[in-house]
Amino acid sequence: MSDPVFVSVAWLHANIDAPGMALLDGSWHMPAAERNGFSEFEKKSLPGSVFFDIEQVADTGSALPHTRPSPTQFAHAVQALGIRNTDFVVVYDVVGLFTAPRVWWLFRLFGHQRVAILEGGLPAWEAAGLPTIPGRPATPSPEPFEVQFNDQLLATHEQVQSAVARGDHCILDARSCGRFAGTDPEPRPGLPSGHMPGAVNLPFSRVVDPLRGSLVNESELRSMLEDHQNAAPGSIITSCGSGVTACVLALALHTLGVTARVYDGSWTEWATRAPEAIEIDSV
Repeated sequence: MSDPVFVSVAWLHANIDAPGMALLDGSWHMPAAERNGFSEFEKKSLPGSVFFDIEQVADTGSALPHTRPSPTQFAHAVQALGIRNTDFVVVYDVVGLFTAPRVWWLFRLFGHQRVAILEGGLPAWEAAGLPTIPGRPATPSPEPFEVQFNDQLLATHEQVQSAVARGDHCILDARSCGRFAGTDPEPRPGLPSGHMPGAVNLPFSRVVDPLRGSLVNESELRSMLEDHQNAAPGSIITSCGSGVTACVLALALHTLGVTARVYDGSWTEWATRAPEAIEIDSV
């Protein structure tokens, strides 16, 4: 039996001290939120968890925000967090379901399939009356973490350019309707809004049930994604502002048995490198 995509609060509570369990707080916030994930982790965390910093487990030399790390960078970062190849990794965030899918995707991108998301995240844990503790530093693993890069889960800028030119892929954009249409500004100063030619807007908030901190039920997902359920592997590319909520759409598709590729650079890279190929919807 394959490992689950989600685990419940009850399951985690019963198994939190089991050998081979690795629990990660993968919280991150948009700059406008004026919140710091690590500072909040230091004050409150699930027992036994360590902090997965999306900004630091990244190619920090890139001009793009929190872009994916190299296989070597990921291996070193994960080993420093105390994680082994044999561990079952559970990721949560403080919103419910926002940035945990990004961490889930990164582990799968580098070949670690034993990864799941805590349904409801920290809010669900607290709602169940379960304890939290101040976050603690990680203890590095003595074992090197071995990676197997899965390029079938990633879309590079060049691949997206080719897909746009050919028109033979479905590009799902997880940003808000206004940012996609070009009527609302992007959160990053100086970055124009709009969308890639041929892209389809599916705001990530539509596939998330905010009350449960999880995906909407399967029937709703199938209704929203009915045109894509029989898509060939790799023919769907998900995008967003900077590669975070694109992973929410990739997660939703994964639960329906569809493998999507995430455009890691997303709109930040596209609008910077291909400003001539930005479409604005007419009002």
